[in-house]
Amino acid sequence: METLRTQALTRRFGDLVALDQLTLAVEEGEIFGLVGPDGAGKTTTMRLLTGILEPSSGEAWVDGLHTVRETEAIKDRIGYMSQRFGLYPDLTVQENIDFYADLYEVPKAGRGERMERLLAFSNLTPFRRRQAGNLSGGMKQKLGLACALIHTPRVLFLDEPTNGVDPVSRRDFWRILYQLQQERVTIFVSTAYLDEAERCNRIGLLHQGRLMACDTVDGVKGLLRGALLELRCEAPRPAARLLREAAIGSVALFGDRLHVLVEDEARGRQAVEAALRAGGIALRELRTIEPSLEDVFTSALPGGSA
Repeated sequence: METLRTQALTRRFGDLVALDQLTLAVEEGEIFGLVGPDGAGKTTTMRLLTGILEPSSGEAWVDGLHTVRETEAIKDRIGYMSQRFGLYPDLTVQENIDFYADLYEVPKAGRGERMERLLAFSNLTPFRRRQAGNLSGGMKQKLGLACALIHTPRVLFLDEPTNGVDPVSRRDFWRILYQLQQERVTIFVSTAYLDEAERCNRIGLLHQGRLMACDTVDGVKGLLRGALLELRCEAPRPAARLLREAAIGSVALFGDRLHVLVEDEARGRQAVEAALRAGGIALRELRTIEPSLEDVFTSALPGGSA
């Protein structure tokens, strides 16, 4: 059952096309990741789906409701955690949750039980009387999530929720999301972390407002045709420039390693070795590897290299 659907969804800001003809569908209980760099259109997509912005053209539905014609009804069914979630630093953890419960008009009957469950759920019970301004970054994110969940939404929108959060807090945050998924909550999350995108059931790769691919993580990786070579050498940056000039394949730099996508593995290996030898660069290691999401995304960018 589809919980979220867009059809040619487009948003322009003057001459800038922030989102261009986005068409996708998200199933009930799915964790869907919208992946892309800053400026890709992720936040614009979130604001369109939550009814904050109106599209320039195209349409979208959330839980069967039209995002323009039925905006007010949608707000009761969704939770939205923006990049800068509106926590009040002078209020305690419990007071922040209570404030959002009032905003969502959560009935007083049963509210206390719901709040206790959310505090335990997010491991915030010991900190319920601490001011939000005195929480760590990871705890603030968990508090923001608790506030977004106080009215029991069917669809949860999270705009880069772990940006700037330490790895341990990121792991804890995703543990909570998996628990929500068990309750059939549909989660639409945007992220610039490609390793984090691997945790989603399906992902959409967004670049300059356009959807470049949409599938499971393995399905997206399978879109990469050819063989991926990883090499280590004395001078990786000059080597990358040399291989690009030789037009051997798509070249990407990863620290002290180079990834080269070639059409044919054997011929690609020979071409890499010959180009580096001709350029006087010593090759230390050359092997074939399985592609990561970062490899897929890099190869799909205009120019095909980074």
